[in-house]
This record gives sequence, structure tokens and C-alpha cells, in this order.
Amino acid sequence: KSTTINCILSLLNFDSGSIKIFGKEMTPESYDIKSKIGVVFQDVAVFEELTVYENINYFCGLYIKDKNDDLFMKAFLNNIGLAEFKKFYPKQLSGGLLRRLNIACGIAHKPELIILDEPTVAVDPQSRNNILDGIKKLNEEGATIIYTTHYMEEVEQICTKIVIIDNGKVIASGTKQELKNLISTGEKIIITIDNITDEVISKMSSLKNMLSVNKENENLCVTYKKGEENLTGLIEFLKLNNIKYSKIFSELPSLNDVFLELTGKGLRD
Repeated sequence: KSTTINCILSLLNFDSGSIKIFGKEMTPESYDIKSKIGVVFQDVAVFEELTVYENINYFCGLYIKDKNDDLFMKAFLNNIGLAEFKKFYPKQLSGGLLRRLNIACGIAHKPELIILDEPTVAVDPQSRNNILDGIKKLNEEGATIIYTTHYMEEVEQICTKIVIIDNGKVIASGTKQELKNLISTGEKIIITIDNITDEVISKMSSLKNMLSVNKENENLCVTYKKGEENLTGLIEFLKLNNIKYSKIFSELPSLNDVFLELTGKGLRD
């Protein structure tokens, strides 16, 4: 995808047809640089004719020539949870295990820079958690991770610096909190009310810091600008107007809110 490539290349100092990584210009012969980089594509890129063991051993062997194959592979397979599947062929693996193999082939040589392009697409929740935990562990062990995804909850969970790209252009960057500070939404409060009338909505819309009040089935979704004691003020309003409610809870903005406010809610191709 062009946006993904643009994102990665911009972070790697792409300029005038050259890429500089680790302070050196990348060329087709830069094997010393390539050995420090691991790339995991969204589309699975493994050899169907090779077993799990053989796939990982092959990709790792491209950069590590002096390793003890059996000892290294045994430890690595145990670490990534693929030891019991080492004799399986890719077509015999579940979707989650196949994704895990795809990642393993890109990181077996212990790269310092790892580029991951949507590695959790179409996997079950357990596999996704396992993959995300593994990525965090790689980072804790010293690897720099460039992670591209459309899943904002994953970004919120694992990323320390975030870049939002829209139509191939960087429109915002920073930490989670820095990005959340860019938007107008400060708090969202959901209330379950038995009888929601237009009068209630009209009165509520005039409260301090109010952005919007929307009816969603039996719930009211109340959105505030940044401010303090929004929930307290809303509860006092409900008591004063003798409005009974069965549930009420508050949510602070998520990165999903940030993304939608900055890029718009229109459908994309």
C-alpha cells in the first residue's frame, strides 16, 4: 500500500531516492545494514514447500551464518510457541499460527529495527494478544518497532510514538496524550434513560462544555468539550429535573476518536 510505504520511508529518512538507516545509505549490497532489519508484510510470505522449522531456519540463515542450528532453533521455537508445530507445513497451520510463523521468519535473526505491516489482520483474539505481547517483549529487549495498523486499540496498547497518515500525508504525530489533546472532544458520557424526550435533549444541550447530545436507542450519548466536573454537573441536572436513569458511565477520548476527528467519518476506499 502506498500509504504504508510512505509512512515507513518517511520515518527512515527517505529523500531524493535514497534511504539512510543507522546513519548509512542503504544500497542493494548493504548486507551489514540489512542484517539489522526485520520486515513482516501484511501478506504472509513463507515457503509452502518448507516446514515451520525449515522456513525459520532459512530466513534466519540469510543473516546468521555461525549459529548452532539445533540449539538456536529449539530455543527460538519454544520462545514463540511453535515448537510443537515445527514439522508442520504452512497449509496445516491455523490462521493465528500462520501469522506467528510469518512474524518469526522476519525476526529470527534478532534485528535491531523491525517493520511490521498489519501483522494481526484476520486472526482470533487469543492469537492477536499473543502477537502483541511478543511485539512488546521485542521492544523491551531493545528492538525499535515500526508498526502500521488500522486497529486503533492496538496502537493505544503498544505504541509510544504515533504518526497518523491520511491520503499519504502525515497529519499528526506525537504520544497518545499529545494526539488526544489535539481534538475538541474531552469526554463522552453514556446514560440509559427510560423516557428520552426532545425536551430533555434540548435542556441538556445547554449545559456547560456541551458539544452534542445524541439519542442512541434507549441511551443518550453526551459529548463534552474539555473541562472539569462534567459528570458531576450532568448528574445534578438529572436530579434537578427528576430524570431517572439506570446506567451512566464516562469515557475519555480514545485514539479512535482522535483518528475520526482528524480524518473525518466519510467512507474510504
